[in-house]
Amino acid sequence: MPLNYARRLTGRTRTAQANRHLGYTLAFVAGATNAGGFLAVHQYTSHMTGIVSAMADNLVLGVSDVVLSGLGGLVSFVLGAMASAVLVNHARRRQLFAEYAWPLLLEAGLLLCFGLAGAQLEGLRGLFVPGTVMLLCFIMGLQNAVMSKITHSEIRTTHITGTITDIGIELGKLVYWNDSRSSAPPVRANSERLRMLLALAASFFLGGLLGAWGFKGFGYLCTVPLALVLVVMACVPALDDLRERWRAPS
Repeated sequence: MPLNYARRLTGRTRTAQANRHLGYTLAFVAGATNAGGFLAVHQYTSHMTGIVSAMADNLVLGVSDVVLSGLGGLVSFVLGAMASAVLVNHARRRQLFAEYAWPLLLEAGLLLCFGLAGAQLEGLRGLFVPGTVMLLCFIMGLQNAVMSKITHSEIRTTHITGTITDIGIELGKLVYWNDSRSSAPPVRANSERLRMLLALAASFFLGGLLGAWGFKGFGYLCTVPLALVLVVMACVPALDDLRERWRAPS
């Protein structure tokens, strides 16, 4: 990956193209992590709607351990989003190049921990499953928040319910028949946005497909390449900041 391209992907200076390319990559990573995580702990961790619904159902059914597990995942997702906001705002106030890179480097480190330690800890099911759910929820919250801050919530990468909804809206505009007798402005689909939304959904699906295949074939180590992708994208602006600090007069 050329250095300038990596710098544009996760650095302080943003372009619409860089936002889209970063969104596609992170959607792929999220889809792979979500699918692999499901095979590990039999629970999806990228969307809170299902977790909160399961908490409500099991609270009524009196299954307290599932409620507590869901609460742990929910709190972890929130903490991940909080950590992302702290890191981004810290970098922004200090005008660092790696304004959006540090949360992704943290995500990469956590994915490496999950991939390298998962196989050794799997035997401890009583602790491994809730701990893994909380870790993956934290990662998803971290990633979702950084992309939301970059694009002002226009692009979400850890779940695609909103993406699919927006695809439906644009398709509805596309097939709408504008009556020439009406004085109202014609309804037009945003073809560029529709292509972006379709690419995001496809990236998430492809990531899920390869993540499930990788976990089935290689186990927890399949998360290592995902972490390396994040490191490659985020390390250039982080190194720029370190170089500036070394150059600064003491």
